[in-house]
Amino acid sequence: MTIVSRTDFKSISWHKSLVLALAFWISSSILLDFVIMPSLFAAGMMSQADFAAAGYGIFWIFNRLELLCAAFVLTAVLVRQQSENASISTMLAGTLFAITIACTYFLSPQMSSLGLNLNWFEPAHIPSGMNQLHVAYWVLEASKLLAGGWLLKREF
Repeated sequence: MTIVSRTDFKSISWHKSLVLALAFWISSSILLDFVIMPSLFAAGMMSQADFAAAGYGIFWIFNRLELLCAAFVLTAVLVRQQSENASISTMLAGTLFAITIACTYFLSPQMSSLGLNLNWFEPAHIPSGMNQLHVAYWVLEASKLLAGGWLLKREF
């Protein structure tokens, strides 16, 4: 029996993969925040009875995609840290991961449960606590875009 080894096997380029995943993540966040959600708002989504369920459906999918991107970015930064001193990049990637966890498991479910209309005979209205949650969402989103942009600038 002969064992054949391949010496031409190419390893993953963590730097290219990191930049690609981070650019995809930031651009998709900008697309969702500044194109899709404002167009749904302008179309009258907030006045519909099931706006909370539709919004949660959109954010459920997007938040899981964000979790994958955040985990990959953090992994790529940690792998690259072995070869160079990248403590700021590690801190930025960890911050991005923490923001994504907070949005996915705390903020989005809270916003959708607050906006859920349980009485079908009353017209839909925006609950009073929703404004504070929107402010928290935009603060986290701005922080995510700043940290992601800074990390992208450092790695590009």
